[in-house]
Amino acid sequence: MATPKLDAMDYKILQMLSDNARKPYLEIARICNVSGAAIHLRIQKLYSMGIIKGTYTQVDPCSVGLNTCAFLGIFLNDPSKFEEASKWVETNPEIVECYYTSGKYDMLVKIFARDNEHLLEICQQFYKAGFGRCETLMAFKEVFKRQIPIKDKN
Repeated sequence: MATPKLDAMDYKILQMLSDNARKPYLEIARICNVSGAAIHLRIQKLYSMGIIKGTYTQVDPCSVGLNTCAFLGIFLNDPSKFEEASKWVETNPEIVECYYTSGKYDMLVKIFARDNEHLLEICQQFYKAGFGRCETLMAFKEVFKRQIPIKDKN
């Protein structure tokens, strides 16, 4: 995939939105010394190019009763069926991330569950669906989570 051509202003906009996705366009425009309309057009261009994938509200899982976080390393019985397996995984709302990996596991997923019993129920669904073996890695505490660093390539 070719790297899109971004200029210094695009990088500056991405840095600001990465720090605060709700930063007002007019404030970004003031910092960049351009009009609000120009910023709006730039941001729409970044969306249409697929550089900005969206914005979201981050909810604390514990505040909605999801107290257990775990990563599941999954071994597929037939790794050539990854696409089919990933579609099944996507239907499970407790699974919030899914990766096709190299190394030990064929797939790595991140799960939020109510408690350990609920996590066990989710793990058992994988076996019922015909997946291979799973290894569970419990996450005791999220130390930090951050956006990717945005640096101007120019």
